[in-house]
Order: sequence, then C-alpha cells, then structure tokens
Amino acid sequence: MVDDPAAPGLRIESARKHFVTPEGGQVRALDGVDLAISPGEFFVMLGPSGCGKTTLLRSIAGLEYLDGGTITLDGKRIDQLPPYRRPVNTVFQSYALFPHLTVAQNIAFGLEMDGVDKATTAATVERMLALVHLSGLGRRRPSQLSGGQQQRVALARALAKKPRVLLLDEPLAALDLKLRRGMQAELKAIQQTTGVTFVFVTHDQEEALSMGDRIAVFDSGRIRQVGTPAEIYERPVDRFVADFIGETSFLTLDVKAGADGGLTAHLPGGTRVPVPQGLTTPGTVTVAVRPERVQVGAGGSDGSPDGAFDGVVRQAVYMGTDQRCEVDVDGSTLKVRLPAASGARLSVGDRVRLSIEPQHLRVLADDVAADDAPDVAGDAAPAGGTAHEAVA
Repeated sequence: MVDDPAAPGLRIESARKHFVTPEGGQVRALDGVDLAISPGEFFVMLGPSGCGKTTLLRSIAGLEYLDGGTITLDGKRIDQLPPYRRPVNTVFQSYALFPHLTVAQNIAFGLEMDGVDKATTAATVERMLALVHLSGLGRRRPSQLSGGQQQRVALARALAKKPRVLLLDEPLAALDLKLRRGMQAELKAIQQTTGVTFVFVTHDQEEALSMGDRIAVFDSGRIRQVGTPAEIYERPVDRFVADFIGETSFLTLDVKAGADGGLTAHLPGGTRVPVPQGLTTPGTVTVAVRPERVQVGAGGSDGSPDGAFDGVVRQAVYMGTDQRCEVDVDGSTLKVRLPAASGARLSVGDRVRLSIEPQHLRVLADDVAADDAPDVAGDAAPAGGTAHEAVA
C-alpha cells in the first residue's frame, strides 16, 4: 500500500493473523479485518473473549505482527515499525506500574527514556496529575493507591508522551461496578479534553454503549457491524449483534400475502402479530425486538391497540429499576421490561396483553452457516468470512 497523506486517522486494511495451537493446528485471530478510525474519535472494539479484538489492538501497538494486511496512521504505514517508533501508547488491564517508583516517577518514566529535559518532564507530570485528578499524590507509590487511582496513573503515564493514538485493553476490568462506572465517565471526559484518538477494547456491552463514539462488534476474527451506539443497539445487522448487545427476543414469523394484497404475520403457534415495518414480501423471517419496546396491559382488556396479542407470564424478576419478565405467547417467548416508576407488577401465571409497534420488529439477516465457522483453540479467535468495512 502506498502512503496516502490524504487519508487521516487510523486505518486497518485486510488484516490477517493466525496462531499455531499446541496440537499443531492453526486458528485465525484476524480474518481480513477492514477498519477506519477518525482522528479524535473514542472508538470501541467490542466482542466476546477470543474474537480477535485484543489481537488487533496488540497489532496496532506493535506487540504482534500481522501475517497480511496493513496498518496506517495519517496515511503512513506503521505496521512494519518497531513498537517504540509508533506514535501510539497502551494502557493495559494490569496497569503495569513500576512498584518501586513513585506516582510522579512512573508518569515521568517514558519522557526520561526519550531524553526530555527535567523541567519539561516535571511540568508534564504536574499537568498529567491534574488531568487525572491526582494532584498532590505524586510522591506516593502504587501500593498506596486504590485500584481506580492506579488506573489513572497508568492513563497519565500513557498520555504524557502525547501519543496520536491511545490503546486501552480492558483497563477497567479489575474495578468494582460502582468505581468502574465512575471511571468510564472520567475516561470519556479525559478523551474529550485531550482530543487524543482512543481505541478501547472491552467485552462489556454497557461499557461500549456508554463510552464509544462508534463501536465495532467483533466475532470469530471478523467485524460483524460498525456504527454508533444507537445504530448498533436499535438496528443490529444480524442475530449475533442483536443477541450480544443488550437483551433481545427472537421471533420466527410466517409472513403471508392476504387476498387484499396485504401481508399478515403469525408466530409458529398461530398467534397473529404486526407485520415488521418495511417488509414487502411473504416468507419466513426472524425478527428481533428489545424488551422495553413491548407494551404490556391486562389480558383481554378493552381499548387494546390494533395487533395486540395475549401471553402468560412465565418468569418475573424484580431488579430495582425495573421488573424483567418472560412471557409465553403461544409457544414463543418474549422478554418484557416494566419500569419500576410505572407501579405495575406482574406475577408468574398472569395473563397479559402485549403490543409491539411494527417499526420495533427488526428483521435480521441470515446467520452465517454452521460449516463456515471453524473450531476455536485456546484464546485465539477462529476464522470467519468477509469483514464489514467501517467508513470514517
């Protein structure tokens, strides 16, 4: 690939990487991944363990080398450069702080290795401490800090060298839930303050939705979908994305043409449901619907909207902010969520009337055939098909 100054940001093209298993076989952690990340973007790579996201992050950092494909930053190839010559830095899950150095010495370490003068280094350390809200703690050692404070030191050390891209490999995974949520907000604020491109790896769907400007959903060495959090959640392209991001019900619908030329849709048990918006041809389709999109009323109540249908509550769990239920509809299961503020409470055995607006029934693309998915060995991700390309 020829260097292209007109192509800003981080670009990965046809990235391929395989690993040899202990048994002598091979698995492909990356299988033709294409990705474009804009300058100053908070970009999240999301997926289950072994899907290839960390392998790609390590390849960008120079800790792994691709078997094929290219990585460019602002039009210049970096995939053939040693790690120390790449204008990127990495924050690891373990933080990797030096226990024998103080907080200030940890932050200054990279600058000193680069030969930056003492005055500039000291000023940068103070600026970084203020940025991560640790002013006054520079003389402490990592063992004297909380987990959240240690994470901030690792972040400050990585940002001190002014990288053009900061890579973060599940940096919040070791924190408890409350602290983790607080650090999510702080990380987002720091990224917006500095303007540095953040590439963040996680397997936590809520974390990805709350932090990312855009998200790439990985599966088996491929990218299934790239989009904004709203696009990923509201308009998943296939069953994998719909199932991995949040709670989802999957319904199989038999869609038929009526005598008047219109369409009707029925569940396998015969219950009639609304026809998904935009569907124009008969056939059997799989649709996804989010639990908060299902409206609930008393079974058989008057004034029910057109297209409403009855079901029986089979499971009801109180979660504080809401009640999460599973409702049987003629052999099919619908997940339902009732906000606690509504005051409604359901019990197992209750008969309810449900309704769904047609635009909330998302028709999904066909799943990848089973024989296209090879075996997985170890932590490496298996091979897949063609990746979706993210357009910056």
